[in-house]
Amino acid sequence: MRPRVVLALVVMLFAGLLHGVAQAHKPSDSYLRLTVEGNAIAGQWDIALRDLDFAIGLDSDQNSAITWGEVKAKHQEIAAYALSRLSLGPAGSPCRPAIRQQMIDTHSDGAYAVLYFDAPCATAPGVLAVDYRLFFDIDPQHRGLLSLTSANGTEAAILSAGAASQEFQLAGPSLMAQFLTYLGDGIWHIWTGFDHVLFLLSLLLPAVLLRRDGVSPADLRSSSLGVLKVVTAFTLAHSLTLSLAALGVVSLPSRFVESAIAASVVLAALNNIFPVVNGGRWILAFGFGLIHGFGFASVLLDLGLPRASLLSALVAFNLGVELGQLAIVLVFLPLAFALRRTFFYRRVVLIGGSSAVAVVAAVWLVQRAFNITVFPSFGL
Repeated sequence: MRPRVVLALVVMLFAGLLHGVAQAHKPSDSYLRLTVEGNAIAGQWDIALRDLDFAIGLDSDQNSAITWGEVKAKHQEIAAYALSRLSLGPAGSPCRPAIRQQMIDTHSDGAYAVLYFDAPCATAPGVLAVDYRLFFDIDPQHRGLLSLTSANGTEAAILSAGAASQEFQLAGPSLMAQFLTYLGDGIWHIWTGFDHVLFLLSLLLPAVLLRRDGVSPADLRSSSLGVLKVVTAFTLAHSLTLSLAALGVVSLPSRFVESAIAASVVLAALNNIFPVVNGGRWILAFGFGLIHGFGFASVLLDLGLPRASLLSALVAFNLGVELGQLAIVLVFLPLAFALRRTFFYRRVVLIGGSSAVAVVAAVWLVQRAFNITVFPSFGL
């Protein structure tokens, strides 16, 4: 591959990441729980206040703090907006939802409006069709995380712009379909979790430059060994705490977890500029990977699946994270190795890029630790 082509690919990749870090670290999700009993459907729909504010405007005094009074004043508008974007029922015989109560709840990434509704059907559905269109017109990356419970068990699904309409056999959930759904969600989660990606890349950037003895690796195989140590340590650590958190064995405050993740990105990036740890970067990967695992677990915890479904979702989600992580490494390693001796890589990518990452992550740290928006116009 020609050096100019490699350089262009690296610039495009790096620009894409820096664009991503300016966005909210957690993708836009809502949580839709449906319980089918006979010909009745009971639902709970948790929708982020920040997303509703963007769509219909909740913060009436524009002070960046949404109060219960402001939400309550918009109850009818919230209900109308949400229900116009959700259809339930057997084909040709809709079960029309009606809101019976609205509340506020807190998830790992902030406050959510909680809509409780009932949707009576003409007959007991054997196949439930769900058509979900919330926010897709303003945020194509938004997803609805569905938990569907019937007499035959609980299954999960992810409703996205590309899979907005889905049908579910109430005679019994498809475990394979659920497994594949969470496998894809794990891949998507690591690809859109820019704090996780930047932490990993910050540790990998020097891997093609120095071995423990300070000598540049002679070939791609030598560089790959350094990368393998970092990735393996990160994988083992976050798999451990992801499992413990998702199974409810260990629980940490979400603000502490998200703040610690931001701090890990700052420290990993600064270590590239002012090296303190060289050969032991895998230790950093393992230590901070334990914290990142709690961040990975948030989507599974928020969905609130029963233990039997949670185990399957946990395995699939974790495998998806690893596959997504592997894809990142396979793109990063040959590009970094090809450019490792250039001024661009050593100064612009390693030093300049690490400096930019450290600054953005420091803003994240302040924002998450103190629950404030530092630069509202930039989404930070």
